[in-house]
Amino acid sequence: MTTPPQPQDRASLDQEQFLKILSREEAVRRFDDALFPRALPSEMRKLADALGSALAEDVTAPIDVPPFDRSNVDGFAVRSADLAAAGEAAPVHLVLNDEVIACGTAPKLQVASGTATPIATGGPVPRGADAVVMVEHTQPAGAQAIEVRRSASPGQFVSYAGSDIARGEALLRAGSVVGSREIGMLAACGIAEVRVSRKPRVAVISTGDELVQPGEMLSPAAIYDTNGAIVAAAINENGGAATFLGAIPDDEAKLEAAMRRALAGADMLVLSGGTSKGAGDLSHRIIGRLGKPGIIAHGVALKPGKPLCLAVCDGKPVVILPGFPTSAMFTFHDMIVPVLRRMAGLPPRADAMVSAKVPVRIASELGRTEFVMVSLVEGKGGLIAYPSGKGSGAITSFAQADGFLRIDALADQMPSGTDAEVTLFTPHVRVPDLVIIGSHCSGLDLVTAPLARAGLAVRSIAVGSLGGLAAARRGECDLAPIHLFDDKTETYNTPYLAEGLELVPGWRRMQGIVFRKGDKRFAGLGAKEAVAAALGDPACIMVNRNQGAGTRILIDRLLGGARPEGYWNQPRSHNAVAAAVAQHRADWGMTIAPVAHATGLGFIPLTEEHYDFALVTARKQRPAVQAFLDALASDDSRAALERAGFRPA
Repeated sequence: MTTPPQPQDRASLDQEQFLKILSREEAVRRFDDALFPRALPSEMRKLADALGSALAEDVTAPIDVPPFDRSNVDGFAVRSADLAAAGEAAPVHLVLNDEVIACGTAPKLQVASGTATPIATGGPVPRGADAVVMVEHTQPAGAQAIEVRRSASPGQFVSYAGSDIARGEALLRAGSVVGSREIGMLAACGIAEVRVSRKPRVAVISTGDELVQPGEMLSPAAIYDTNGAIVAAAINENGGAATFLGAIPDDEAKLEAAMRRALAGADMLVLSGGTSKGAGDLSHRIIGRLGKPGIIAHGVALKPGKPLCLAVCDGKPVVILPGFPTSAMFTFHDMIVPVLRRMAGLPPRADAMVSAKVPVRIASELGRTEFVMVSLVEGKGGLIAYPSGKGSGAITSFAQADGFLRIDALADQMPSGTDAEVTLFTPHVRVPDLVIIGSHCSGLDLVTAPLARAGLAVRSIAVGSLGGLAAARRGECDLAPIHLFDDKTETYNTPYLAEGLELVPGWRRMQGIVFRKGDKRFAGLGAKEAVAAALGDPACIMVNRNQGAGTRILIDRLLGGARPEGYWNQPRSHNAVAAAVAQHRADWGMTIAPVAHATGLGFIPLTEEHYDFALVTARKQRPAVQAFLDALASDDSRAALERAGFRPA
């Protein structure tokens, strides 16, 4: 039986009949203003226990992945130069070295000219080798030799150190949801536990004399409680931890006691029913006694969902959903899910899209159906599906992609400009707000961190300076980081800009020669003298950079026409160069000072280069681009860059 309202409650009820119906936008604004900003509680969890939670802080990679150059196939580690003239009519004879490299086996012998070393998939590539030949492409030539009848290109079947994940790079951002792919990335870096946002504890109560729980016998005029189960499930789907406390009859004293108990042990309370303004609806009348400020909005211009009641009691949100299930779920997903996800540290939900254009030619292997993982970016006229280029062994390819496309077994390529169907990994893919394609630098993570914390999705794809400029001209990105020196004008970057692009100054970073401390061949020398000393020693092996990288242009200028040992060893990152030298697979290379210092290597400064951004003018006014430009110019970002060893422009 419902307890009659007391005189003071009756007067309050009469006044409530004239409450103004708020617009959806005004109700959302008032609710947000009463709840945020607020500190989000966090906790350390082991990886298995972090599944489904949101990271409470950025996670950076403590190591390179892979930590060494490794073979992608079973075969033989070779020097590609030895096989330059190999063919069916001209087999090359190679003597096998007296060791077999398996996974977990550190190489002991150098691959000299005319030799090869048996190696298993995943095995570390030995010093001197710059390619791997598949065992199927060789023939035994006695007990300790093989014949090879096809040439090998430098880097063939080799994954370079740091080519998947580079030490010190932002592995995952705060707010990232930990799924199986993210757990794989973290485990690959040796990370056993992470700090995550604690899931909001949400108490769920249904109200009404007519409600019966599923599984019980229905009495006359009773109905099954649908809202309790569906609201609890929706809470769990959106980052909360729901506890269903049952259905409470229309008894004011019992309902108030249940609401007080719920708020004492939960971070949020969601009720359904009892939110209309009739004399038999109790929930909204109790709220005023549970804490300040109380009701924020009671009645919202929604159809369905007009009776929605939003309240905050001593910092805890209290929501009373309409009793009809359709109205309850409409208002919950539209009005409450954004608040719940924000309390859980999760990014906003976004709709998925599946039709996209492929901007570059994708080569494929005849006879095999190929699935290519892609990242979705916004381009001219729609979505662009940018293929991941890190290879089958790369964890980040799977974790950072939005989906995949299929190339038929009878096709040897997917031409550029193809309109492709992309199969999405999740139903809630979010197209990035800001797309950066070009040369990567660890300083870039420092500038984009505030954007990620503000809820903006930032996608950075490292393809080198020249590749970034090409992407910018095609309209596939907002910004292309570049560091290209022009010999004619003796200036950086500006001469390379095409129509529709403008230069945004970034920062200065010192490029130089990296070597192992204690190596007397380089001690006390300048950069040009150090390279000359290296060229004068046939046993001195270099590590190069990939074609299209700005660093590669600097190296080639220093070398002139020389092609020393290791020239065709072409990893794609500064970290991989440092790893090759630190692990004695090479003796010198070129990288930036912050990477050299972090690796504990010797460093000989060469030139302070300009790391700037080619901005697509047509995209300049986009909110995410403006946010990036503001972050780049902020005192906080400039200070962070300086601490990392860069000099802001």
